[in-house]
Formats: sequence, C-alpha cells, structure tokens
Amino acid sequence: MIAESTAAAVHLRALDPFDFLERAAFVYPEKVALIDGDVRRTYPQFLERVNRLAAGLQAMGIRDGERVAVISPNTSMVLEATYAAPRANGVLVALNTRLAPEEIDYILGHCGASLLLYDHELDGLAARLGAAIPRVRVAPAGEPPRDGAFDYERLLAQADPAALVPRVVAEDDTISINYTSGTTGKPKGVMYTFRGAYLNALAEIFHANLRPESVYLWTLPMFHCNGWCFPWAVTAAGATHVCLRKVDAVGINHGVQVEGVTHFCAAPTVLIGLVNHPDTVPFPHPVVVTTAGAPPAPATIAQMEALGADLHHVYGLTEVYGPITECAWHSPQWDGFPGAERARLRSRQGVPMVTLGVRDVRVVSGDFEDVPWDAKTQGEIVLRGNNVMKGYYADPAATAKAFEGGWFHSGDIAVRHSDGYIEIVDRAKDVIISGGENISTQQVEKVLLEHDAVLECAVVAVPDEKWGEVAKAFVTLKPGRTLDADELRAFARERIAAFKVPKTVEFSELPKTSTGKIQKYVLREREWKGRDKRVN
Repeated sequence: MIAESTAAAVHLRALDPFDFLERAAFVYPEKVALIDGDVRRTYPQFLERVNRLAAGLQAMGIRDGERVAVISPNTSMVLEATYAAPRANGVLVALNTRLAPEEIDYILGHCGASLLLYDHELDGLAARLGAAIPRVRVAPAGEPPRDGAFDYERLLAQADPAALVPRVVAEDDTISINYTSGTTGKPKGVMYTFRGAYLNALAEIFHANLRPESVYLWTLPMFHCNGWCFPWAVTAAGATHVCLRKVDAVGINHGVQVEGVTHFCAAPTVLIGLVNHPDTVPFPHPVVVTTAGAPPAPATIAQMEALGADLHHVYGLTEVYGPITECAWHSPQWDGFPGAERARLRSRQGVPMVTLGVRDVRVVSGDFEDVPWDAKTQGEIVLRGNNVMKGYYADPAATAKAFEGGWFHSGDIAVRHSDGYIEIVDRAKDVIISGGENISTQQVEKVLLEHDAVLECAVVAVPDEKWGEVAKAFVTLKPGRTLDADELRAFARERIAAFKVPKTVEFSELPKTSTGKIQKYVLREREWKGRDKRVN
C-alpha cells in the first residue's frame, strides 16, 4: 500500500509561475521572448538571466521572504526581477514610478525592503530617498557603478547560477506585495500568493486570447498589480514581451506597425491619446486591447474599433490581482447593435473571470443580501476566491475590516442587470480613480491642511473628459489670509505625486452638519448633477 504522503506527492504539485518560464524556454528555444529597445533575447536567454539574478540576490543575502523592491519604467529588468525575486526566496515589491520620494520612502520602510533595484532614468529620485532606511542600490544595465552601488549587468555576469539554492514553494506563500492607496492615505501592501498569481495568469491567457504567436506591448505599468499578472501570462503562452519605456501614442504605433504587436492593456486615457494622435493609422492586423479603470467613452470605443482593435473591458482592484471580472461579449448577437447600444453594453463591469465561481462575485445590500437583478437596486460588490489577496502586509486590522463577513469588500457600488452583469454606479470608499491610479482623498486633504493659510478643506472626485475623474479641492482659508489655487497646488506637488494634486481648487465655505461635520456628499452631488452615475 502506498503511503498517504507518497500518494499526495504524485497527484499534487504546488502552483509556481516560475514553471511558465522554464516551460517556455524548453518548448520555444529559438523564440524571441522579449524586445527591449535594440535588445532581443530568446526564452533560454531570459531564463538564464533570471537564474543569474536570483543567484546574485542570494549572494547578496536575499532569502527567507526578504523584500526586493524595484522601481523602473517597463524594462526587461522588471520582467527579470518579477521571476528572480521569488526564485531567490524573496518577495517582489514593484514601486509606482509616479509617487513622490516621501511616499516611496514610506513604502520601503513599511515593507522593510533590504534591496532596491532602480533604473538609471530614476537616478534623481533614488538620490532623494531618505537615508534612514538601510538598503542596497543596484544600478541598471549599462550604467557604471556609483557611490558603491552594484552594476546590474556586472551583478548578473558575476553570479553563479549553479550556486542558486532553489526554494520549496508553498502555494500560499507571498510572491509579491503591491502597494495601493487606502482611504486613510497610507498605502497598504497587498499580498499576492504563488497560487493566486498562477491562476490569474491563466485567466488572462484565456480572456485576452494569448497565443504563442502573440506579441504583447507593455503599455500597462508592471508596478500596477504586477502588470495584471501579464508578466506570467505572456510567458506561459510562449508569446513575446515588448518593453516600452515611455507610454505614448508614438510608442504604441511603433509597436503595432513595426514590432507586430497583437495585444496591449491600457486605461481609457491612453486610448484617447492614441486615437487622437495625428500619426495614428489603422492597424495592419487585429489587436486585442484590454482596458479598465473606467469604461471607455462611446466615441473612444468607435475610434478604437475603426483602427482595428478588439476592445475588452475588465474590472478589478489591486486587492484581486488586477482584473477579476470582464464584460464578456456575446457574439454575434451584440455585434450588430447600434454603436450607442454596444457602448452601453461594453461599459458594464460584467461577470466573473474563468478562475472564479459564478457565486464568488456578489452585489449585496447593507444586510448582506443579494440585490435583485433589476438594474436599479444598488449594493456593494463583494468578492472571494483564489484571486483575492492574502491580506494587507503587516496590517491585520485593515485586513480584518476588508474581509468582514468572509468576503472582500470592494467599496464599489453597483447594480445588477437582468442577465447578471454588474455595473458600477458609485463608490462607498473615499478613493478617486483617475486614469487608472488610486487617489486617497484623505491623504490629499491632510497635505492641503499643512499649508498655514488653509483652515479646512474637502477633496472629492469630479468628472473629467480625459481622466474619467479627477480630484477637486474645496478650501476655506483662515481669517485674513489669501492664497491662490496655483500656489496651493504647487505646495501639494512638493509633497505628493503629481497625479494626486487637485486639478481645480475652489475657495468657499464648506457645507456641514449641525455638529460641524463636513458634508462631502453635498459637494459630490453638486459636481455630478445631471449624471446617472457618480463614477466616470
């Protein structure tokens, strides 16, 4: 009789995204895995560099779940670190390049990163980071070592892959930590697991229809939900990664026209810039474009389809590995509908992705009952399943609150249509989503209140044609003080990321309750008057 432990070893194997890379190198030894400017590397070369980086990280002391931070545009270094950090028994922490130095300092301190890999374009930012947190800085490829830093390419060249001590993967171990703006303003570290990353990568392959012949352009930041798990998905499919340092219409057009790009992900703001660029011409072949952050406008949908794009609308959050639902398209039934009707259908957040059960996405009332499917009754979207985060790093209180009742609370208010598709109509949490970036209104308010002329303020989301929604500040000044909007915005820009700075400032008295509490909902209602939804 076979022992139970032996039998388990035969029929169970821990899910590990690193297997995707090993398989791609084995199956497609001549295939170009990635294109980064003039650099082209095959899958075996990609694998070798990952193993060298992992060995180098271990030689530098990374092990036992230590955090490895990376800050860079979408370059091959980020792709290599995505695989190498967990391969070395570390945990990847990819940082938003748009954050202010003080915000990055907080994240590095909170996660306890002992190593920071950064790109040469961010030398100035790296130099401004505080010295209070001990860390090692690794210079990027092609750059000479400075201030005792290691040269990235030299590190890889000197590393010994044979000395790499492979980790024993447990599926529920943390593979990465992704920081997201919380309602309190302090970023929260969202923990992804090996199992969740593996399964969400498979879901992305299915829903984006990735194939070995696919060519994926990195317009979506790899720091955002680990690029929605596409670093693993594209590799699992045996497709080609095309890195893009600067995301603009010029780079996207070059990728499609010259590199043969067949897939990319982007917020509607990126699509607006693409369709309105004078050099944009119809695609020479079909291109699958996955968009999220806000539903694209009907005009943008029509323009993208005219270019030859197959537009996919998905919905998700950092806490659920990026996309977790999609507006699954019914073809050919919906294809012949008028443009306005197709845009209405496509704007919905949709149904669970393939790795979730149909009962893992709910819209519930205050007493946790499912709302009727009448497209009118509002409730909060709650989620569960393999693609919900493990929890917030070093924050059990926030984790418990987010998981109250045994479900993850999204903070998004939605209705459910008669076909079961969900559609977001408002937000319960005090967060603005502008161009795909989360903005905590409380964080912005705290910064504005640091100005000695500001007595009180309130920040709310207001609709914006380009970004979907942006922050607007309502400010009351102290008696006898004067201040103009540009001065206050400049003050804020020195302390927080530029995308968080209010686009407009209105100086006025703030509406309050009888007990003196600011009524932000009054301000929101005023700004969104005449609109069916309080999100854009």
